[in-house]
Amino acid sequence: MAIVPDVKDWTWVLERPCPECGYDGGKVGYDEVPDAARAAAARVRAALDRPDARRRPTESTWSPLEYAAHVRDVCRIFAFRIAVATGGPAADPHVAAFDPGEAAPAGAVPTFTNWDQDATAVADRYDRQDPAVVAAELTDAAERVAAAFAAVPPDARGRTARRGDGALFTVDGLARYFLHDLVHHAHDVRG
Repeated sequence: MAIVPDVKDWTWVLERPCPECGYDGGKVGYDEVPDAARAAAARVRAALDRPDARRRPTESTWSPLEYAAHVRDVCRIFAFRIAVATGGPAADPHVAAFDPGEAAPAGAVPTFTNWDQDATAVADRYDRQDPAVVAAELTDAAERVAAAFAAVPPDARGRTARRGDGALFTVDGLARYFLHDLVHHAHDVRG
């Protein structure tokens, strides 16, 4: 059985705790996000040291290596998204199968495109990547996104941006939504 694409709308994690991983976005302050993201990424990265890092626990579940590659790309995408949301320079994150889209016209609500994470996993061959390379790239990507969130001044955290599917996020909400992804995948790999 192949990996089943994840098509859930996870925005609900901003309103109630996640029953799978225990993350409670309502209890997370913005200033906690950078360090919590680094810690969650480190837990995912640690799973790459296991001898079974390339092995899927079931045919329909990613291996720790695939989760780590995904978390690396989540960090890259969200560093891009935070730049879009705050109106900063948003460089293409160079993630396979991801189209960064075009900047919103001046005065419009910044918009970032949807991301098909499953298409990226296939296009970038997550299952064939080198765990040592992924570990280094994950460390770098986690540090970059943590620094990007840390650099947003308090008066800019209420700015809004729109995801391609229409979901609206404040910068604060985007940070807490992002953190759930990392915490959830750290739980997935139990690293």
